[in-house]
Amino acid sequence: MTHQAALANKEEKIDELINALESATILTKADKAQHLMGQIDLATESTDGVELVYQKIGKMTKAGIFKKSPWEDASKLVSGLVNGTLKSGHPNSTMELLSELRLMAIAKGKITLNEVSKEEARDFIQEVIVSNLEFVFQEPLEETRLAMNNHELNKVHSLFVFLTENTGLGSIKEKLAEELILICEQRPVVTENQRKIIALIKEKIDLNPNRTEDVPLLEFQRSIYSPTKRCRGIDIKAYQKLIEGLELKELEEEIREMGRSMAKFGLVSDYHGVLLLFLIKKRYFSLVPKCLALDEGGEAEWNSSVDFVSKIILETVHPYNAQCIYGISRMLELGLFTREAVRSGLSNLLMIKINPKVEERILKSTRKPIKGISAKNYLLGGLLRILGQPLGVGQGSNPTCQSARGISMWSQHAPAKLIHMVHTAAVYNDLTFRFEDKEVRFSMTGKGLVDVLDYNLDAVSVTLVPMLDRIYNEMMRLASGRAEDPHKWVNPALYGQWIPIGFASAYDYLSNSILDFNGFVRVFYAMGHPKFNGGHRLVYPNPVGIFITSSKGEMLGFHAVSLLRVDKDLNGKYRAYFLNPNNEGRQNWGQNIEPSVYGHGEKHGESSLLFHEFAARVYAFHFNRMEALDKMENVPDNEVQKVRKLAEESWGKSYVWLETKKKW
Repeated sequence: MTHQAALANKEEKIDELINALESATILTKADKAQHLMGQIDLATESTDGVELVYQKIGKMTKAGIFKKSPWEDASKLVSGLVNGTLKSGHPNSTMELLSELRLMAIAKGKITLNEVSKEEARDFIQEVIVSNLEFVFQEPLEETRLAMNNHELNKVHSLFVFLTENTGLGSIKEKLAEELILICEQRPVVTENQRKIIALIKEKIDLNPNRTEDVPLLEFQRSIYSPTKRCRGIDIKAYQKLIEGLELKELEEEIREMGRSMAKFGLVSDYHGVLLLFLIKKRYFSLVPKCLALDEGGEAEWNSSVDFVSKIILETVHPYNAQCIYGISRMLELGLFTREAVRSGLSNLLMIKINPKVEERILKSTRKPIKGISAKNYLLGGLLRILGQPLGVGQGSNPTCQSARGISMWSQHAPAKLIHMVHTAAVYNDLTFRFEDKEVRFSMTGKGLVDVLDYNLDAVSVTLVPMLDRIYNEMMRLASGRAEDPHKWVNPALYGQWIPIGFASAYDYLSNSILDFNGFVRVFYAMGHPKFNGGHRLVYPNPVGIFITSSKGEMLGFHAVSLLRVDKDLNGKYRAYFLNPNNEGRQNWGQNIEPSVYGHGEKHGESSLLFHEFAARVYAFHFNRMEALDKMENVPDNEVQKVRKLAEESWGKSYVWLETKKKW
């Protein structure tokens, strides 16, 4: 049978099954949908098959193929989840494929849905393409190959051939540049995501330096592949020989250019590792500050700890483990190397033998282990990155925002504690915490929130998170049944004694309702807003629980963030600056509430919102009772009602609201 004949045969079967779905009763609908899905799964292994299904997507939508599925409301879809769903296999991957075809049909005006506009559908498709370049270019990652069989790969590749032919790669250059900016402005500890995007762009998209839209993408490419003029077109061995022959003036010029390149995007090139190691081994210590792009404080820190930091560099940095150079630079600027506890902790780590199970996790997270770089090198490198970039810690695809938040907090305010924790966990594959009068030990706990760990994490996180996840879950179990949110007791036990004892929750466990929300908002303003609390500023990050909402403002779930500071932005408006462990820069929480990651006074790694918008998504936080309670009356009613309106018209629709006054 020819390809065309086979396709015609499949079309006939699909038409028959669509008709059966249209005429199905409530009792038979699910069974008919399942049969149709099976036929679509077979048909879409080729681009022609995807085109065939696309032509019928309007009829299938009307017939109810999406009814009672997670894809039913197109406005609730999240582009970042598409990759994982496509990898999960039939029937989820088939439903995801249909969902993309439906959105393409909306973008093209072929069908209409009230909840999604043509522009929204087009933007969504472009975001899906940008976040799935491995499928666009048919170069699946090793983990993808292991997760998907050939049939599934062919199906997904065919989908993206269709999507890109109907969208055009040229049209997504701006989206690609925006995506890279959104990632790099946050300075994430794990840089593999942006590196993969840059690598695929380099290989698959022709860029012209004379085209304005191509310039940003070329700058990202140069930051990795040719950070200086001298390293263009040569490998790192040739570059080693080149720098050995440079005159002092030429070397200084090379060093400055290399440092500037790293500082621009926070990305470190392999060539940078070669250059820094050359300077250390030759004892050109006076040239190192420019190589690390240090400010005056960082240079003074370097001069105070030359021997120790040089030893750390020689033990850790390798051309293929060079990203930690940025962490070292930031650590120097933060003044961490002259802290005795930090120096002692790092010195101890240099001598450890890593537990085989921890070593296995670390090497698994590196994707491509390099000969000559040990798990300990990766662990040290990861730790230096986290200590230097505490706001760059992410949770990956794991439901472990609590653990990522903790690692970030300890890095900022208890770096020696974090180092010691890493030491213990790496050597013993075990960890203990104290909860009230009990010892909570990882090896003695039950299951946590993670079923299968996503290894797209740094070496410190893959070492600690499996333990922290189970310890946190055990603490929550011990604190349950107290008629209040267990986080009231768990957060201080997990994160440290700098967490205030006072705890406010908008949610009342006994009545399963929102109770005295006005009072809750007043306490939050009295705790965090300088205009109403006498100008007091946050000293430590505040572990805050927030409601996550869709782009339509509908309740999706709960999330853990850290409120870092409240300050005026460039327009003189008060904003809440917070750590979001999901490292996501493209968010829409509905009601025009869209967290920003740059452009509004954010430091690298911070997200921000106008204070009242952030307050409208908060459901729990800690506060100092003595400081906050006498300032509640400073908060005007119009401010409270502004927050309440946003809350009631979004996540608040999922709850009963009671006005009974609480004693805060």
